[in-house]
Amino acid sequence: MNSTLHIDDFIKHSRVYPVIDVRSPGEYNAGHMPFAENIPLFSDEERARVGTAYKHNGRERAIEIGHEIVDPKRTFLLSEVEKLIKAQKKTDTDGPTVLIHCWRGGMRSERFANFLSEHGYRTHTLTQGYKSYRHWVLERFSGALDMVLLGGETGSGKTEILKKIEEKGELVVDLEGLAHHKGSAFGSLGERPQPSQEQFENNLAEELLRVSNKGKMVWFEDEARTIGICHLPNPFWDKMKAAPIVRVNLPKEKRIARLVNDYGNFSQEDLGRCILKIQKRLGPQHAKRALEELEIGNLKAVADISLTYYDKAYNYNHELRNFKDVFMVECTSSDASENAVKVLECANKNNAKRNV
Repeated sequence: MNSTLHIDDFIKHSRVYPVIDVRSPGEYNAGHMPFAENIPLFSDEERARVGTAYKHNGRERAIEIGHEIVDPKRTFLLSEVEKLIKAQKKTDTDGPTVLIHCWRGGMRSERFANFLSEHGYRTHTLTQGYKSYRHWVLERFSGALDMVLLGGETGSGKTEILKKIEEKGELVVDLEGLAHHKGSAFGSLGERPQPSQEQFENNLAEELLRVSNKGKMVWFEDEARTIGICHLPNPFWDKMKAAPIVRVNLPKEKRIARLVNDYGNFSQEDLGRCILKIQKRLGPQHAKRALEELEIGNLKAVADISLTYYDKAYNYNHELRNFKDVFMVECTSSDASENAVKVLECANKNNAKRNV
């Protein structure tokens, strides 16, 4: 038996039952629900074939071709769903239940739901499909959020401090983790390939749902508008620009040591390519010297030269705010646990909790 669900109910049910995205692999890879498994009815080529038939020969011919493609796959498709149910390790006395969606909530999800119903499954399809989910995602960025940012110049260990803050029971969203990028010209080193912009937004919306309406401030790192190729959505970026910042001030020599430790294992070729990305902003002479120091293995000098640019850029962005709602935390140690305690004390002392 199949029923249709609107997006809010579909999201709630997804916390209990598996979600199947029946779109083609290309559609899924471009952007999907983070919790959905892809069991495509058509390959990308087959989808194009059905679409061409619909355009030139009409709906009925497209349906015929769809049946010709899918019917031989029925046993395989059923086995894929069975694997998904077994992996969930959940017993449902009324028969296994799955959620299904396609792009617009049309023929693909409906026919797949009917097929599974014939084999004893309870199914729920999504009204207007993935398209309605994307509307839901974009709405998440306009919601109220008690946001506070952790700031600090490059090499201050902000990511490690946020992890320690989270361990203490605070709500934290790791934007760099979602983007698979550390935010600088060196930020792609050691990271997985970045998600598409659409997928980044989907993942961020899922995180915002996790931390919203908890009655607590939510911590983010003080980022630039872009994290590698990923852009923070406009409404969310506006909140970040208005949010209070708790800024860690760590001596430059400590930051240099951290950067050498974090990036020292990468090859000279990789590091050299990253330096070339910022050579215009460093200036020709600074870039040339950084490459020369890299050539002889003087990574401390490379980090020192790079920080000349990054510190200037970071402080310029703070000056644009006239240091409004920026609370300084002086740190003498690189110990993330120690600095996390200082950051939380500063946030509580200054009541760095605001609705933005």
